[in-house]
Amino acid sequence: MTIGSRFGIVGVGYEGKSIDDFVADLVSRRVARVVDVRMTPISRKPGFSKSALSRALAAGGIRYEHRRELGNPKENRPGFSGSEEQLAAARAVYVARLQQPDSLAALDALGQAARTELVALLCFEADEVRCHRQLVLHALTERMCYRLGQ
Repeated sequence: MTIGSRFGIVGVGYEGKSIDDFVADLVSRRVARVVDVRMTPISRKPGFSKSALSRALAAGGIRYEHRRELGNPKENRPGFSGSEEQLAAARAVYVARLQQPDSLAALDALGQAARTELVALLCFEADEVRCHRQLVLHALTERMCYRLGQ
């Protein structure tokens, strides 16, 4: 969900990108904050582990935040790259996880941030359909719309 060009929320994956190209793309899109929704923010890809990523983003004027409570547990990840049935099952497990109090609080915090700045949800996967961040975006959209309707 993107609301205008200076605030809202978008999903981004770093698969196939260098850290320099990744940061340059975020800067060009005027992203103010990257929220890392990997459960464990480490990567074999240079520049994408938590500390290095935070430094690279800061050099581009972008804040970094890690939201472990929105991560996808390791045992649930294979389903996202599996068959359609496995994907559906993994998505259901993750949607249930988003109903936990700490996940709901994180969604609310993201919703607040997205009202005033452009936030990018980060995970590895380039194909958002095969990534849990698509479910975070969907849940966040539903939650923000619900709160607006109250």
